[in-house]
Amino acid sequence: MQGRTKGNAQGIDVSHYQGDIDWQKVAGAGISFAFVKATEGETYKDPTFMRNASEAAAAGLLVGAYHFLRATSAAAAKREAQYFYQTASQANKLLLPPVMDYETNSGNLSDASMSAVAKAFLEETERLFGAKPIFYTGNAFAKHFDTSLGSYPLWIARYNASTPPDDAKAWGRWTFWQYSDGSSGGTLPNGSRRIAGISGNVDLNEYAGTEEDLLKAYGPEEDQPMTDAERQQMEELSERIAALEKHVNLSGDQTPPSWTKTSTSAAMKAGIITSVNDKGMPEFITIQMLYNAGLCNAELIKFFKSFSADTRKAIEDLLK
Repeated sequence: MQGRTKGNAQGIDVSHYQGDIDWQKVAGAGISFAFVKATEGETYKDPTFMRNASEAAAAGLLVGAYHFLRATSAAAAKREAQYFYQTASQANKLLLPPVMDYETNSGNLSDASMSAVAKAFLEETERLFGAKPIFYTGNAFAKHFDTSLGSYPLWIARYNASTPPDDAKAWGRWTFWQYSDGSSGGTLPNGSRRIAGISGNVDLNEYAGTEEDLLKAYGPEEDQPMTDAERQQMEELSERIAALEKHVNLSGDQTPPSWTKTSTSAAMKAGIITSVNDKGMPEFITIQMLYNAGLCNAELIKFFKSFSADTRKAIEDLLK
């Protein structure tokens, strides 16, 4: 796989192990992105997830959530994906894709079974989040997964100062490289492994592109100026809304035509309606809206005219 490149965007990944983090200082140290642990297995939620996700985003970092996979079957993997989504979806401003962290084989599965488990989690995660997830794994562990998983962006762990990760069956390039755990491996561009705002060790990562590239790939969409065609559509829509508001009498002037009181009283006596609400008289307004909407057809007009001479005259005046 490719090596590190000068100018690539720098990031970290964190969990409760890092304790309290001053994210403003982290951002000031040249860190552009952060992956925050959300869940593990089917029941564990990292207690610092919501705070880290919120504060990292507020500091201006691009933030994503990751899940540590424990499943040993496809069914369990889907359940873990659902738990991950239930937890991570509570956080706002997660712009980086969701991540599956698959780095242990506690069930002693075959490579084919491991690939099936991974695929089940990734497909369910993509369905739930509506975004293609990232596959995180270790340099040696990546060899277990087949080529069907190569369409997922790779976040690879290899703690080495200069030697890039090995090619794997599914991947020949990485999108993110975790190049240090904070105590060994590569260093930041400034030659250090320490990050301001974090008291202890923290994993260091690099994106395969500049910060500008990272923002283009995952940043928020910028508002684009409205085109002439879009402006015309908006004007036409505004006119239609204004006409509709007038049509259904949403202006606040709910005074019905005079003839509706007689009509409504007659309708109530006939059992067609059961009450008249004196806080707006919705039945009166309904009759007015029927007329405004052009829905007073011949049968309704005949029905209303039958009530009284005054009602008949009022309707005839309306129809002139």
